[in-house]
Amino acid sequence: MIGAGAAGCMAAIAAAELGAPVVLLESTADGGRKILISGGGRCNILPGQLEERRFVTDSSPHSLKKMLRTWPQAEQRKFFESELAIPLVLEEESGKLFPASNRARDVRDALVALARRRGVEVRFSTRVESVRPEGMGWLLQSGGETLSARALILATGGLSVPATGSDGWRLALARQLGHTVHATYPALTPLTHTPPLHGDLSGISLVATLTASGGRREAEAHGGFLFTHRGYSGPAVLDVSHVIVRARLEGVPASLVAHWGQGDEAFWRESLVARGSGQVITLLRSELPSRLAERLMHDAGVATDVTLAQLRKEQREALIDSLVRYPLPVTGDEGYKKAEVTGGGVALAEVDPRTMESRITPGLFLCGEILDAFGPIGGYNFAWAWATGRSAGLGAASRVQQL
Repeated sequence: MIGAGAAGCMAAIAAAELGAPVVLLESTADGGRKILISGGGRCNILPGQLEERRFVTDSSPHSLKKMLRTWPQAEQRKFFESELAIPLVLEEESGKLFPASNRARDVRDALVALARRRGVEVRFSTRVESVRPEGMGWLLQSGGETLSARALILATGGLSVPATGSDGWRLALARQLGHTVHATYPALTPLTHTPPLHGDLSGISLVATLTASGGRREAEAHGGFLFTHRGYSGPAVLDVSHVIVRARLEGVPASLVAHWGQGDEAFWRESLVARGSGQVITLLRSELPSRLAERLMHDAGVATDVTLAQLRKEQREALIDSLVRYPLPVTGDEGYKKAEVTGGGVALAEVDPRTMESRITPGLFLCGEILDAFGPIGGYNFAWAWATGRSAGLGAASRVQQL
């Protein structure tokens, strides 16, 4: 088994549970580094409620759903709380499940410890130089040593956050072994504008609803938004970024539009027609950060000392547009360096959804980020890793026992 991230650790645990001899190879010194940095070091283990429709894939959505349903979310939660003794707490504001300790390291360490207790031989700081099929099994070269295996699980991640050890070369291996690999791209990544058109707003955060469109794709997300010194970040931005990234890669026009705050268009229309001596800026500041309110008025051509009674109709309409249909120009993105996941990957139709065994190369099992699927911020990608990793481990162990 190659890769001791979320999917790899779960696959190793599942395979060992069935009594299969398992060797887990990991290039880093400790494994699970994406687990360690997830959720700001807290590890958002699962979403409070998983919605299958929110996953993105160029493969069959039907295959994706089958893979997710092999291990329902309720059973995943039970595993963490019972098998790993990690109580999960729902964060009401975000709807995400975190370990009660708020320590990602506790999750990573518990996974590795359980794998070892079940008999898994874990080899850290071990790079695999080559892999090739041999008879009914596999031969691997690592540090001058030749390893043989009756089944091989690839749980090596994609291209995102290379500092954690992800380099994506197993995607090339999957392609060499006959698999279709859908074009990869950075997903859940911050977006940029050069020069930074909104650099003066850097550090401002608020709730926003974003709509991204490009070509035939469109995505909408509601949640946290952050102005950065280079562009835009926050959960809402990350969740729609794939539409913008792919449009730019394909050379088609793309747009990103923001609806600021919680008030809908009807709220603003009613509020801005109120009469009196109150200033427009005071109303905006009651709902939005002050610097953003000032910028929106400037962009709408409304002076900050204008009162509600003085606001002309054309000014009101321009201001409403700025509040609920504000264009955010994008010229780039932060790429794989800051992407939470890799979009694209091995076509799901070429993998058995029950066992995660390759339909192209028997004895090869694939799980986690190497596959063509990802979900939004909020524990979705861990849920995918846990489910596909467990299925791959059980599938590989069953194959070994049948040989």
